[in-house]
Amino acid sequence: MFWRKWDISTALLRLFSFGVLAFLYLPLGIVILYSFNGDTVNSFPIRQFSLKWYQVMAENKALMQSLLHSVTVAVISTSIAALLAVPGAFAVDRFQFIGKKVFERIVLLPLILPGILTGVAMLSFFQEIGIQQSMLAVVLGHSTFLIAIIFTQVYARLKKLDRTIEEASADLGATRFQTFYHVILPNIKTAIIGSALLSFTLSLDEIPVTFFLNGVYSTLPIQIWGMTRNGITPEVNAISTLIFLFSLVLIVFSLRLNKREE
Repeated sequence: MFWRKWDISTALLRLFSFGVLAFLYLPLGIVILYSFNGDTVNSFPIRQFSLKWYQVMAENKALMQSLLHSVTVAVISTSIAALLAVPGAFAVDRFQFIGKKVFERIVLLPLILPGILTGVAMLSFFQEIGIQQSMLAVVLGHSTFLIAIIFTQVYARLKKLDRTIEEASADLGATRFQTFYHVILPNIKTAIIGSALLSFTLSLDEIPVTFFLNGVYSTLPIQIWGMTRNGITPEVNAISTLIFLFSLVLIVFSLRLNKREE
């Protein structure tokens, strides 16, 4: 009797999990399917399959320009975040100072706060210090929450790192910098690469912060949002499919890196 109840509970849990996954990812599947629809109007069943909307997407200069803007912002923001987060995580892990616990919580604030609140706060702050709505403002805005992502993953990896290898490096006459570059960095590189890939993906589809800081500078999510105000056009399905597949590859690669390191 006990095992029968257990089997029923397991079956219900699996059914519920499948329902949640279907609710989350079925719309993505529909977008991908409609990207191959040969008709102008999205309708089901699809009468003819075609790649023409991918060609229309490639010929849309505004869409391609916004994609270039998004990639540029993601690359620069991720680079800045990595340059600041990796040394920060190392300093927090290796040194004790007053307010260390508070600092660890503050770093996570950009991930906890709503994007709209972060965007409004940054817009007000940037105006006070003379930074206008521009690509620079968008890059700085993205970097703030990307730092938190890279910091947390690198910090977690550093806490698992065996300290004896650093002691062995010091015994062999290596300086602190040589120990960090030749010993510590190779052992945390997968965490850095994985978190950087994840940060790049999140920067590509960031909307709230970008909306308040971009001005006339349009990124891909803002451009798509503007195009869909009067209905979803077929080329939006095409660009969304490509971005989804590209993001999926980056996320899977990031997870495989972390799993291999563990």
